[in-house]
Amino acid sequence: MAQLLKLQDYVSRYETDLSRYPSQFIRLKKQQWMKVKAAWEAHAGTSSIFVEEIEEIPAKSMKYGKLRQLFKRGSRDIEIPDESQSENISVQDKEENLDFSAPLEAQTELELKQSFLDHLLLFQLKWASSTITEKSFVDSRFYTDRRLKHFLQRFPDNYFLFYEPIFLLKKAPVELEVLLLSPTEIWCLSFLEEEGQAVYIGDNQHFWSMKKKEKERKILNPMMSVNRMGKIVTQLFQLYEVNLPIRKAIVSRDGFIDYPDAPQDLTILDQRTYGDWFERARNTPSPIKMMQMRAATALLDYGQSTSFNRPNWELE
Repeated sequence: MAQLLKLQDYVSRYETDLSRYPSQFIRLKKQQWMKVKAAWEAHAGTSSIFVEEIEEIPAKSMKYGKLRQLFKRGSRDIEIPDESQSENISVQDKEENLDFSAPLEAQTELELKQSFLDHLLLFQLKWASSTITEKSFVDSRFYTDRRLKHFLQRFPDNYFLFYEPIFLLKKAPVELEVLLLSPTEIWCLSFLEEEGQAVYIGDNQHFWSMKKKEKERKILNPMMSVNRMGKIVTQLFQLYEVNLPIRKAIVSRDGFIDYPDAPQDLTILDQRTYGDWFERARNTPSPIKMMQMRAATALLDYGQSTSFNRPNWELE
């Protein structure tokens, strides 16, 4: 599951300590999945039966410590506490551990995995919009954004996502589309996905044509967006001495792009080519690298953050 480092101008955990959170996310995700899977296997997919049976097992003989504490009588959810949880757990521990509930109604392991990923998506939105002391208001559309969900849930942990980030350059905010940072390269992605099965006809003018059946209308040339992203990333990488290839692509996962005069440094990813690119990208075996971390630092340092102090910290 890709890591959401920056979402618009929301304050992010990663910008406070990039050396810590990527590895912590991977470790906690693995730990919690093992707990959720073990609990699901123990009750064979029937939560009501499992709740009754689990209370009959002596605490000392339980294979998974404190498992009884995961369940509430009459509830269909399980709570997944961190292994280091104690009665005097600090506010910081509560905020930074994967402490969420996962429903037990899943009939197959595939359903369980999807349920786990959906809960993890909410957790990622939390990390991408708050720190221990600050918080940002999250637009409700991001909780149902299918594109955001696709990139977070379908790419591996070693990918960093900057989703509609706002950069502060020369005291002026500049909003980009999507930056996907892998261990070996960064992709600047501009999207043409207004309508499914549409055909986009590109040229070097200010507008492109979008055709669907008998309808045709003009749309803004996406090259302007992707070139702006490429230029900004290039400048920041030069400033921070980042040596990573910068790729540019126009994406239409459910449509077709016809752009005969496309520049050589542009990749067209439409319904015919996106699948192959996606499989190659998600199968990148390389772990997180130092140059990737330096690139993420460069982007986070110039990202704009709008937030407010959390009430509990104001009272303290």
